[in-house]
Amino acid sequence: MYILGIESSCDDTSVALLDCSDDGFVVLAEKTAGQIEVHKKYGGVVPELAGRMHAENILPVIEEVMNEWRETNGDQNALPDVIAATTGPGLITGLLVGAEVAKNLSYLWNVPMTAMNHIEGHIHSVFVNNQSPISNLQFPALCLIVSGGHTELVLMKDFGDYTLLGKTRDDAAGEAFDKVGKLLGFEYPGGPKMSKHAVEGNTTAIKFPRPMLGSDDYDFSFAGLKTAALYWLRDNNVIPSEVEESHGIQRDLSTPQSSARDDVSLQDFCASFEQAVVDVLVEKTKRAAKKFSVKTIILGGGVSANPKLRTALEKMTEELPHFQLLVPSPGYSMDNGAMIAAAAYMRAKKKEFTPWQDIVVNPNWEVYDR
Repeated sequence: MYILGIESSCDDTSVALLDCSDDGFVVLAEKTAGQIEVHKKYGGVVPELAGRMHAENILPVIEEVMNEWRETNGDQNALPDVIAATTGPGLITGLLVGAEVAKNLSYLWNVPMTAMNHIEGHIHSVFVNNQSPISNLQFPALCLIVSGGHTELVLMKDFGDYTLLGKTRDDAAGEAFDKVGKLLGFEYPGGPKMSKHAVEGNTTAIKFPRPMLGSDDYDFSFAGLKTAALYWLRDNNVIPSEVEESHGIQRDLSTPQSSARDDVSLQDFCASFEQAVVDVLVEKTKRAAKKFSVKTIILGGGVSANPKLRTALEKMTEELPHFQLLVPSPGYSMDNGAMIAAAAYMRAKKKEFTPWQDIVVNPNWEVYDR
């Protein structure tokens, strides 16, 4: 089954054509137009600019994917069997562009369409170009989705059957990484740059808090950790005064300020912050996995590319061998059209399509809200 996946929920215009079956999902053609160079001057994604860039990029990207696929199979008139497009959650400026183009293609090509949830896409990203076919997935599965906009633990009892166990009450983990990276002077996105610096750092150099680690639920909170990092930088004269002012922090001038601690390097700071985030994510995941007797743990979202998080979860599953851990192949942690096509496969098998006239976008669409 050939499925065309379209993803435009944030700042990547991504399209992929997959050959999908129970034995695996093979990417036949894909293209992503990123917007980092546009947004990094603002320190984050600007929705209006993102929408404009999606509108400029989406048709050339689709055309390139379709042309590559048609040239490969020798049929210049070949069409996909299904069109899948992200319709939520995300930035409405981007969702509208992807959904409207998909609806037009569905009408012009007379090809059925399915509206896909962005989070469900991240869950299925582990099956894209991976050795584990979707038919081998063992339920129940616990999905840890960690990105710049989401941090959630979702229990997956079957395909399309999702229950929210917990989510962040404020900042997502990826958002916290990016904001602290900005404090350090890193260009957007700061999270990956922090991770690179953390490789050579001491994870115990700074005793950052582990927010909600002891709570009896599966929720997360990273705003306090971000603030703790901000105060540490301020108190050690690492953070510029203009950054303090932008965050509304008043320095107590009656108290002598220490100079930056020479025993803590930039690498140490990044490693300590990263370890605090990873500790919370892994511990909450471990508790939920035991509580609900899951057989599979799925890691998805942009932060799933973080080496320390992957290593920690791998170690956890080695200690608890009755879990299997599935992570995305390199390149499929970030938003991509392939994961949207993969997520659409099980619905397409059942012919669960939505007429293009009835497709609407929902920026707040929860994967468990069906």
